[in-house]
Parts: sequence; structure tokens; C-alpha cells
Amino acid sequence: MTYEEALHKLAPAGQEHLLQYYEELPQKQKDSLLGQIEALDLSLLELIKEGVAEVPKGKLEPLGALTQEEIQERKDIYEKKGLEAIQACKVGAVLLAGGQGTRLGMDKPKGMLNVGINRELYLFGQLVNNLMEVVKKADAWIPLLVMTSEKNNEDTTAFFAEHDYFGYNKDYVFFFVQEMAPSVSYDGKIYMEEKYKLSTSPNGNGGWFSSLVRAGLLEKLQEFGVEWLNVFSVDNVLQKIADPVFVGAAIDSGCVCGSKVVAKAEQGEKVGVLCLEDGKPSIVEYYEMTDEIRNSRDEKGQLLYNYGVTLNYLFDIGTLTRIMGENMPTHVVEKKIPYLNEHAQLINPEEPNGYKFETLVLDMIHMMDNCLSFEVERRKEFAPIKNRTGVDSLESARELMRENGIAL
Repeated sequence: MTYEEALHKLAPAGQEHLLQYYEELPQKQKDSLLGQIEALDLSLLELIKEGVAEVPKGKLEPLGALTQEEIQERKDIYEKKGLEAIQACKVGAVLLAGGQGTRLGMDKPKGMLNVGINRELYLFGQLVNNLMEVVKKADAWIPLLVMTSEKNNEDTTAFFAEHDYFGYNKDYVFFFVQEMAPSVSYDGKIYMEEKYKLSTSPNGNGGWFSSLVRAGLLEKLQEFGVEWLNVFSVDNVLQKIADPVFVGAAIDSGCVCGSKVVAKAEQGEKVGVLCLEDGKPSIVEYYEMTDEIRNSRDEKGQLLYNYGVTLNYLFDIGTLTRIMGENMPTHVVEKKIPYLNEHAQLINPEEPNGYKFETLVLDMIHMMDNCLSFEVERRKEFAPIKNRTGVDSLESARELMRENGIAL
């Protein structure tokens, strides 16, 4: 892209300020800036023209789950089917690790957090350990795809290499960078964070499949023969990955996707709940639920909206590929965004000063025709590390790790 082409693209949207420092930049930075502008999706700005509104929900209905008791009754059947699929390399794993550990006081990828006490045990390493349990049981390697971001890709790839991939076969580990979206001021102007760099952020965890495809990894998965992808977040240190019982149950059910869920710890727990929306699987966030929905119970007194998601999903690749051209809703969120002021000084605001654009994996669930809700035991599979202290913290996760026999 030339300077003139960039200006022609930016002017109709009122974004010419992105080129204000162009003439004083060295050639390498000029090329970088033009490349960023060429990749810029200006259509996102339409989402804030009429003010910001959350994506509306349709008609909600409860969705039950394959309970722990039901799973136990058929566990051997499910596990056999799952192991057969893994041994045939029909299952891959996708680790969503595009974020930084900012809330934990880190300026590095969250996966670099040391969760050990008397030994080094990094979050990345423990997740690989969890996956290795299945590899050993199946006697087969599982392709592991790690989604990074522009901000943490270099640190993440170097960390894996430095630690010899935590014992995993590096021929089965692939990294790809999450697509980015611009950050804008309340009046719709795209921020800059350096004279040659637009302010951007990862486009939300819903962008994982399009980012994977853009990186050329769909072809790699097809070469392996992968038919299912287990997508999971970086922060749940106890989760089972490519769990053969989960995989086998999904195959047995005939569903095109599955979600690991936990029964709510209490009626008011602030978790996203798996349900039906206009007859299709969906996830309703706590703040989107009315009191009537939140408190509704069946004839036995059980909560109807009872199963919270753990961000551990299983997707059929064929279905993902077919829906790839469909538009996912984009969510507009208020954030504190560092930016260059009129004197080209970097400002770190203390209050929200603009918007970021995100797609969410929960919206992918709603694009599926059906979804197996698969209940797991909370204290054995759900120990997210999101906060410095208290609930869902490193401290609470370590307690559960000890309880599950993990040496710290």
C-alpha cells in the first residue's frame, strides 16, 4: 500500500490523523504503518456510530446436561470411542493464550505464571502435563495449536522453546497469532500508541478459528486427519484437555460441538450459563439474565439455568469450516486504552477512555445446530486463575491442585 492509497482509505472515515507523523518516520516504520492501515477493518467503526448497544438476546430456554452420574454409567463406552478418535489423530487441541497476565501483576503472557511453590511449575507446563496424561493413555500425539497475540507471540514461542516444549513433541506444536482490532476514542477516532503504530488489541477469543485459518493451519490439520478441536483457555490449571470421555460422549451424541460445564456453586454465581436461545445452543451471561430466569426451578427444586461454562469446548471442524463465512456478532467494550496525545506523549489513562472490539467464542456456540452439555466435577476440573487474591486466584488454584495430588 502506498501513502496515497492509505490516505484514500482513511479520509472517508475521518481517520487521516493516523498518517500525521508519516513524513518523519524512517522507511521501515513507514512500511509498517502502511501495512497496519492496509489490514485495518474500518467497518468496525459503524458499530459505534449510533451509540453502543449490546447484542440482543433472543428467546431463552433452559438446557440440561449429561450429568456426572450419566457419564459414569457409560464412561467406558465414551472413553473407548474417544481414545479411538485420538489414536486416529482425529482430535486436536487449541490453547487460547493471547493475553497478558496484567491482572496478576505480570507484564508477560499469563501462561508464564509460576504456579509452583517449592519448584518451578509454569501454567503452560501444567497444561501440557494435563494433555500428556491423554497422550500416554492413547499412546498417540495430539496436535497442539497455541494462539498467541502480537503482544505476546515472541515471549510465548521463546518460552516454549526455552523449556523444550515442556516435554511435548515439538513436531505436534504450532503457534498462530490472533487477529487484532483497532482501539478507538469515544468519538470514533482510532488511537495510536506510537508514531508508527496503531493502538490495537486481540479481537476476542471468538477470532481463534479465523486466525488459525489465516495462518494456514487448517491445511495442516487436514493433513493430520483432525476432525475435532478441543478449545480451552490458558487460565484453568486443572482442566482436562482432549479428554477421551468428553470426546467419545460428543461423538456418541451426534452433536457438532460440546461444552464442559459445572453445576453452579450457588444460585447467584456470576457465570455464563449454557442454554437454548431461539432453539439453538447459546450462552447467557449472568448480567443478561432476568431475576425470573436466574431463580427459576423445576418441579424438583433444581435451578433450570444451572450449568456454567468453563471455556472448554469441542468443535467439529467440518461445521466450523461451513460457518466460517457467516458474520459473528462483534461486542463493543469500554476499556482504558494507552494513547499518544497531541504532543506525541504516551498517556496511560486511569479511567476508561474508549472502545475495543471483540468477538467471543460463546457466540460460536450459538452458530451450532446443537451442543452436548457435559457436566464435570468442579473441584477436579475447574481452577481458573484470574485474580491476584480471593476467588479464582493463584491461591485458590493452588489449594485445588494440592487436593488433586499435584506437587507444588
